[in-house]
Amino acid sequence: METEKRLAGFIAETGFADLPREAIDSVKNIVLNFIGTTFAGATQEGCEAIIKQVKDWGGKAESTILVYGGKVPAHNAALANAYMARALDVDDSMFPGMHVGASTVATALAISEKIGGCSGKDFLTALVVGHETAARMNAVAEYDGFDPTGISTVFGSAATAGKLLKLNPEQMLNCLAIAFNRSAGSFQSNVDGTLAIRAIQGFSAQSGVIAAELARAGITGPRNFIEGVYGFLHLYGRDKHTADEIINKLGEKYFFARNIVFKRHPSCACTEGSTDAILSIMQEEGVTAGEIDRIDISVSPYAFKLVGHEFETGNNPRSAAQFNIKYCVASALIRGRSSLKYFEIDQIKDPRITEMLSKIHTEADPTLEGNLPLHLKTDMKVKTRDEKFYERVYDEPRGAPGNPLTREELRECFYDYMEYSSHKVPTEDVERIINLTEHLEEEGDVRSLTALMRPGKP
Repeated sequence: METEKRLAGFIAETGFADLPREAIDSVKNIVLNFIGTTFAGATQEGCEAIIKQVKDWGGKAESTILVYGGKVPAHNAALANAYMARALDVDDSMFPGMHVGASTVATALAISEKIGGCSGKDFLTALVVGHETAARMNAVAEYDGFDPTGISTVFGSAATAGKLLKLNPEQMLNCLAIAFNRSAGSFQSNVDGTLAIRAIQGFSAQSGVIAAELARAGITGPRNFIEGVYGFLHLYGRDKHTADEIINKLGEKYFFARNIVFKRHPSCACTEGSTDAILSIMQEEGVTAGEIDRIDISVSPYAFKLVGHEFETGNNPRSAAQFNIKYCVASALIRGRSSLKYFEIDQIKDPRITEMLSKIHTEADPTLEGNLPLHLKTDMKVKTRDEKFYERVYDEPRGAPGNPLTREELRECFYDYMEYSSHKVPTEDVERIINLTEHLEEEGDVRSLTALMRPGKP
């Protein structure tokens, strides 16, 4: 139980003054990205339905449903807001597919309202320890089809909520232990292109709030939820990892800050390298869609199982397209770029896409498998009609830890998301959001940020 105590103590006792600048800056980027992805995703399929549902459930008016307005219980606001933030799959993530900020920021904003406001420093501290907790659990998991978001992000949301609720170390241990009992989710949702992908994101936020509130109320959880005979290391770590991996340099090194991924393209991380590759060949070699005879793409078995299958629109065309290498490459090749609008139904059904898909072939190459992030290694070979050959090999796509986006690129992505949104925000408020997130530690009450996350002037 020493590991569980150390982790709970780290979360409960860490203060803003203990945080390194790198971790603070990373969280600020995550918050800005969350705001953009929430506005952009707010009208995607299922969002209005889930908002209607949480309103129908009723309850205490504690926390705001972002973009739309109206208040519901904090755990249900977190559910709806996390769902919207994940709806376009352009929120931050960590390998091998754990999306974190969509849940932790939704949780932090909901709790901050529930408790009557909190300072920017407290808000940032809660998010830093939350992200670090999720990253530590993620590092010892062998998912093999379990959705990392459902399995490990819930710990990050619980830590974030518990920190803002000022749980003591004993309560925090129970908070995490209860969250352990809420961890669930399968990548079959991604393979089948369903809306459950977004729901799992919402469940992680909702469960984090619930776990923290139950722990504060005195509900206990399994104290050996990590090291126990049926604990995390056995169930999800497959007995391949040790507790030391979780607590090694805890509070000294913040691993999440160097492992966070911000996508350059609006699709699954496992498609990013292939999209980078085809755009590079087009831009650097002058190759056009009309010249293509055949494209062969090799990816790791992990990536192939998730996004290497034949493209079918299914019941959710956008998700199906975002989680398919062939579509992402065909679209980028035909349009010269990757953009949110190219994953809309009319664009997906473009007959030029169908023709191009027949020229794209994917395969799983075990030699591309390895320790993360090598799951995303991509090898693309292109043959043109006049017998010219081009190849691109990427260990990591743009936005990955070893190939990060610049601050300016992150801001460009934010502007793109706000421009795409059907809920238009005045330009001056967009700039206020950017300025507020850049100086969050100076903010007396983060509810001012929530007030800006509505259409029009707050």
